[in-house]
Amino acid sequence: MDEIKFWEIVQRAHEQSSGDMDHKCEVIKTIISKLSRDDAIGFARLFDLMMARAYDWRLWGAAYVIHGGCGDDSFSDFCSALISRGRRAFESALADPDSLAEEDFDEDSWFYEGFQYAVTDGVAAAVGSVPKREVSFPSEPSGEEWAEDDVYDLYPLLSKKFA
Repeated sequence: MDEIKFWEIVQRAHEQSSGDMDHKCEVIKTIISKLSRDDAIGFARLFDLMMARAYDWRLWGAAYVIHGGCGDDSFSDFCSALISRGRRAFESALADPDSLAEEDFDEDSWFYEGFQYAVTDGVAAAVGSVPKREVSFPSEPSGEEWAEDDVYDLYPLLSKKFA
């Protein structure tokens, strides 16, 4: 499984679900469950790699503004939901988190708890068990930590939309 195929699968699930997160989870689980063992494990590895890439203070600040606060678990859900939007949304958010203000996505969907579990369930269905994850997750987010008092000033477009 290469990154291009990974993103094609994610985009297909996003388009087939019309953005509905419950439906998207079913679609991604079904697609992954039909992959070969190697491709399913490769998909999980790439998903974990994208989660690790998203573990960044700048993106966490954007999530904080959107949600009015954001702890560890909520940020994980946020990153997973962001990946579920596809490569364009993901790469744009990494480059400029304030650009998320342009996305048409309700707050509940931003913090939907489940896409990462649908990936795990799909992989388990394809390989017969939950495989050991190979990507080590960083102990700390990348980038520079922000102060809560300043975070809304760092994201003017998101602050205007969500604050």
